[in-house]
Amino acid sequence: MYVAQLSFKVIADTDFNRAEAAIRQYIEALIFNGQVLGREFPTAWQQDTFVSRLVLPAEDALQAKHHSQRGLAAQQQLANAGLAYPKIQILGMDLMSQHTDPDNNGTEYILYCRFSDTCSPLRSAAHLAPIPLYQLATAQGDHEALIRWQLQYQALDEIQMQHSRVLSKSAERSLQQLHSKLNRQGRRLAKQLAQQNKVKVYYALYSGSSANCAAEATKPCPGCGKDWRLPQPQAQLFDFKCDNCNLVSNIAWDCQSPADEQGES
Repeated sequence: MYVAQLSFKVIADTDFNRAEAAIRQYIEALIFNGQVLGREFPTAWQQDTFVSRLVLPAEDALQAKHHSQRGLAAQQQLANAGLAYPKIQILGMDLMSQHTDPDNNGTEYILYCRFSDTCSPLRSAAHLAPIPLYQLATAQGDHEALIRWQLQYQALDEIQMQHSRVLSKSAERSLQQLHSKLNRQGRRLAKQLAQQNKVKVYYALYSGSSANCAAEATKPCPGCGKDWRLPQPQAQLFDFKCDNCNLVSNIAWDCQSPADEQGES
């Protein structure tokens, strides 16, 4: 990931409200196309220029060729608000972020995210490196639906991870149950990505706790009921994989021994 600075120079009469609205509209279009990561974009006024700090999945993320139609339209609206097209400055690699797959030539991906992630929810199946969403085709014009699903998923994941948990069981059920509304939506989005891009996309089904740890290692696929245990964990995380249902999952974390957590299950 990279930290970047966008500078919006004032070139015509404007006011803070118009300028702020135009900048927000433009950056939100970039966020919903996967060109900008996260939801925060602090913006400062410096003499005759508005300056925003962003995190990008790759150095080329803000090139115009990657813009959605919504992004291009928002870019045009900057002029109507008295602002020039943004000047981009890459400040360097973000040391606090996961880094994008440098060689995205794979044909298998996993839709996977956790509450603390600040990256794309689409990962390389081999090593879970994030794949920038703007590199992928979508029938919706941009990836807003997928990013909004990610935000809901992360919110529920954070709830069930807290020590003093409120609604923890409700949150965990949403994450663990194959047919929860959250997981139905996520699997539908994974299927759409696969169809649009002619690739294989698995859905990562979270498993935090189990009512029967003794049977956890041999549990069947919740989709088709078949054996889906892998000889060795994939990406040092997933103990199960079903090519029929396009699912991957793990032995429930509450049932794993220290040896299991080291990939020795």
